[in-house]
Amino acid sequence: MSSMRGIDTPVRKVRRRVFKEVANLAYHSQNLKDDMEALPYQIVDYDEPEFWESVYRDRAIIRERIRLAMGMSLRPENRERPGHLTQGLEESNIDEKYYEPPLMQVIPSACNACPENRYEVTNSCMGCVAHPCQSVCPKGAISFVNGKSVIDQEKCIKCGKCKSVCPYDAICHKERPCKAACGVNAIKSDRVGRAVIDNDMCVSCGQCMVSCPFGAIADKSQIFQLIRAMQSGRKIIAQVAPAFVGQFGPKVTPDMFKTALKELGFADVYETAIGADMGCMAEAEHYVKEVASGKQAFALTSCCPSWSMMAKKLFPETIDKISNELTPMVATARVIKREHPDASVVFIGPCASKKLEASRRTVRSDVDFVITFEELVGMFEAKGILLEEIQAMDQMRDATSAGRGYGVAGGVANAIEECIKKYYPGTQVHIEHAESLAECRKMLLLAKAGKKNGCLIEGMACPGGCVAGAGTNIAVAQAARELSQFKAAAEKSVPDEGVGQYF
Repeated sequence: MSSMRGIDTPVRKVRRRVFKEVANLAYHSQNLKDDMEALPYQIVDYDEPEFWESVYRDRAIIRERIRLAMGMSLRPENRERPGHLTQGLEESNIDEKYYEPPLMQVIPSACNACPENRYEVTNSCMGCVAHPCQSVCPKGAISFVNGKSVIDQEKCIKCGKCKSVCPYDAICHKERPCKAACGVNAIKSDRVGRAVIDNDMCVSCGQCMVSCPFGAIADKSQIFQLIRAMQSGRKIIAQVAPAFVGQFGPKVTPDMFKTALKELGFADVYETAIGADMGCMAEAEHYVKEVASGKQAFALTSCCPSWSMMAKKLFPETIDKISNELTPMVATARVIKREHPDASVVFIGPCASKKLEASRRTVRSDVDFVITFEELVGMFEAKGILLEEIQAMDQMRDATSAGRGYGVAGGVANAIEECIKKYYPGTQVHIEHAESLAECRKMLLLAKAGKKNGCLIEGMACPGGCVAGAGTNIAVAQAARELSQFKAAAEKSVPDEGVGQYF
């Protein structure tokens, strides 16, 4: 599948503009209701439509984006009067507001109702004499009209054989990009063919959102509530996921980034990789004592919430195999709260599904806010902080390369393996990793069938790992390169023994 990741498309620019303007409201607005009502007219301040057939539709879509960016839900489109843009604002204008599921929402007015899955002959067809497309079609769905190939959609079974044999590459496969990106089949269609998300299936990885070329899928943000909390004078400490390196420009070093966050108003900054270090020590011990000894058939990592959610939903029999270790986000939050009992914690990361993990009852007391790298850019822009011009006054030196490696697919498995080799030499280690929900499903099927016994399995919902999360700013390959340099710069390769017994 082609990827738009890392390209500064108009969809991306609009998203960033909305985050910036919502941050602006939080920082500067004296009359929130009026300023919010005026915002769609500031953003869509042109007379000729830029994206859709009318300025009104452009503006309607922006309104819904603003609501989601404020942490509110979409307004139902089928009502006679959907109510004002600011309807429900009072409940959102509080810093205790948590994400209400659903996190991912399709904005119906922005959905193009793409074909779900069909093969079409393009005008590149040369009407050749061999007709290989017709010869290989198992259903006789291809005929020739005026010398050109035509596919009967009623008979077509979408096998793709015609496409694979066409010598002119004249047959195209049209697939709904959001559906193709979803590894759990959560994208369905409404009665007019627009995409809808089945919330019982969805695991909030956000891959549909970053794959939609119309920008019709958006997630909710807590950026407004976070800024209001910072303004109220509360002490707020940030923890940043290891995937942050390179996300804010090629010249911005980790030390500069830490200083920039303090300039934004955070009392201190921790690496989430500290929690990963604690986790990989504990996971190594668990593997040696439980799995390598044969007491437990296999073990599953738990740091990717979309992967563990999928395992629980689709393979309930694996629930007892999912690691009970705290995820790095929660473990780091606990360290921060032990050292600063009066502080609130914000997790800044690449991931959409961490937003839902933080709103689970058991986690709420530890993690107060979750925002993505993309949303953070909106805060920096609203504050006028130019990261490339920051003088680094701080050092980012909390974690080992094992913990930092959690940001890339295979990194968790790798970290645990390194710990086992160092602290439990001679143990036979069998570790595998799966990335993308489709691959994760296959891996769980094999485990369920008894084909992965004795194995520790790492699952990552995003292809490429956290560096490919839905809240990132740069291309995945570039992010992976940046992370490997950051990992190599760590002073230690694995954490000291005993670090896992923090709690």
